[in-house]
Amino acid sequence: MAIKASFQINDTGPEWRIYFSGNWTVTLLDDVDSLVRDVVIDPGRPLIIDLTQLEAIDTAGAWVIYRFNRRAGEDGHTVTYEGMGEEHRTLLDVVAEYEEYVNPIPPSRSPVYRLIDGIGRTVVESWYDFVHSIGFFGAVLLVFRRAVFEPKRFRGVSLVHHIEYAGFNALPIIMLISFLVGAVLAFMGADILRDYGLEVFTQSLITHSFLREFGAMLTAIIVAGRSGSAFTAQIGSMKANEEIDALRSLGLDPMEILVLPRVLALVLSVPLLTFVAMISGIVGGGLVAWMILQISPSMFIAQMLASTDMNFFYVGIIKSPFMAALIGVIACYQGMRVEGTSESIGTHTTASVVQSIFAVITADAAFALFFLKLGV
Repeated sequence: MAIKASFQINDTGPEWRIYFSGNWTVTLLDDVDSLVRDVVIDPGRPLIIDLTQLEAIDTAGAWVIYRFNRRAGEDGHTVTYEGMGEEHRTLLDVVAEYEEYVNPIPPSRSPVYRLIDGIGRTVVESWYDFVHSIGFFGAVLLVFRRAVFEPKRFRGVSLVHHIEYAGFNALPIIMLISFLVGAVLAFMGADILRDYGLEVFTQSLITHSFLREFGAMLTAIIVAGRSGSAFTAQIGSMKANEEIDALRSLGLDPMEILVLPRVLALVLSVPLLTFVAMISGIVGGGLVAWMILQISPSMFIAQMLASTDMNFFYVGIIKSPFMAALIGVIACYQGMRVEGTSESIGTHTTASVVQSIFAVITADAAFALFFLKLGV
């Protein structure tokens, strides 16, 4: 049985003598490291480190001994070794050589330099993310093309499952949030328009806002935070557990099995969720108009049908599948980038939500300019 690391101190002579014995290896050091740290040597006396009784040593044990030697030297003691073999000398020399890596000295940099450096790294990483996302989107299109020409490869059961998860199960939260936003918009709009005697146009404000912008935007943001983050976490967990590598080893394409059904599920379900959000927002606004402005539901509906152009509805619905595709691609791409730790899953899930919302808002702005040029 291997003897654990230990040491003894002899301070009766003119010099201090410390005997290291046993096996100074990482598995047998136990608490001896902290005991060596607590040794106090009388100042002004030479120190002899005796290694005669040392049975075995590795880099962990050599580091403890070297650190004790260095601390004694810093306190002004003359340190000599006895019984040092070639193995001991080699390990102590290696530890001394790499001491700067064990206790690195952080570079002295000004806050301005660190700020500029951080901004630069963020810009470069964002650019690489953008380029790789485009490549990932191209790979999704190739897989979709293959599924169109080879329908037997398409996984319909997986598609229906994700439509249920990302679409049907998301209905309650989308209806509730749209209803509340519609109510708040109607309340604030009526309060402001009343100052100009135009509160009758509150109905137009609610209807046009939800049909053209709020319905699609609210749905996309909720889906990005709910379903997009879930897709990233699901694929990331499979990546961390090496399940995706197992699929590849079986000759299966992860893009075809994991990515395509999720992206298509969002593209198919988000337009329907957008329609529900439009109706919920208008109902919420109509309820507030009825309570505050005494506009009856029948009058509200009649005014809406008379003043609303169907192009507003088409504009909102047309945007939704494109936003859904952006959310699905970004969510799956971030999931595929997970490196194998729980921290990486959390990091990429957060990045998925942030990038999806940013992409959705940017796409909405681009669509707004496009339809403005068309005069719609």
